[in-house]
Amino acid sequence: MTETAPTVTVSAEVGLIARSMTCARGKQAILNDVDIDVPGGTRLAIIGPNGAGKSTLLRTLSGLEAPSSGTVRVGGADLYRLPSRRRAMTIAVVGQEDHPSAELTVAEAVGLGRTPYRAAWSSGGGDDAAIIADSMAAVELSGWENRSCVQLSGGERHRVMLARALAQRTPLLVLDEPTNHLDVSWRLRLMGLLDELDCTVIAAMHDLDLVLRHFDSVAVIADGGVIAHGRPLDVLTPALLRSVFHVEGTVAAHPVSGLPHLLLTEPRQSPTEEETP
Repeated sequence: MTETAPTVTVSAEVGLIARSMTCARGKQAILNDVDIDVPGGTRLAIIGPNGAGKSTLLRTLSGLEAPSSGTVRVGGADLYRLPSRRRAMTIAVVGQEDHPSAELTVAEAVGLGRTPYRAAWSSGGGDDAAIIADSMAAVELSGWENRSCVQLSGGERHRVMLARALAQRTPLLVLDEPTNHLDVSWRLRLMGLLDELDCTVIAAMHDLDLVLRHFDSVAVIADGGVIAHGRPLDVLTPALLRSVFHVEGTVAAHPVSGLPHLLLTEPRQSPTEEETP
């Protein structure tokens, strides 16, 4: 980790439990009978092919959309019975296409993360200023306080949204494709940042290699439900990768660090009738 790692502190680790949950888009059910357990302080990756319903699942788990049936409990409380302000103090969400308003400076955009803690019409106090500065430092935006968001690149705007979520100081962080818009260096920095956070993390991910090294558990969604849930090394088997993602996968140790890496290649073609012995 870099020296700019945040010092996010929460009062208690908060886990999430979903039971018999149906997630819908409009009147159409996308996922059925979903059971998910995320112990407090752990990191869950949600993976699946495009269109499987990852974003829909995240929106339901974070309280943005109510399930058609079933329950979601966060820290033992019914998520959908929490008052909106209390929910905002419990869960911070960053969508893959979220971006700050062009009318705001970077500090103003990050400062919106402090809104749940402020009295009406208040601009915040000294604690807010320190938290905003710390959150900006975590994503290496120190010194950018007065820069207009309209001047930022896509990756820089995404880092602003990540800083805003950090400024909420919530015990649960929900991220939809957090490595989108980031270059390869910042993808690795972000995962290192998430490793250091003092909170529970749920993230929809496309990069399976990052999932293997940076998450405690992974849930695979396909065919309208969760088809596998467990440790990444146990779940990301060659058979599952072939069946769900139509790729060949092999886990290999890095020659220098010794850390596991997932090597993916195109699927082997079945032999033609003429090639069959």
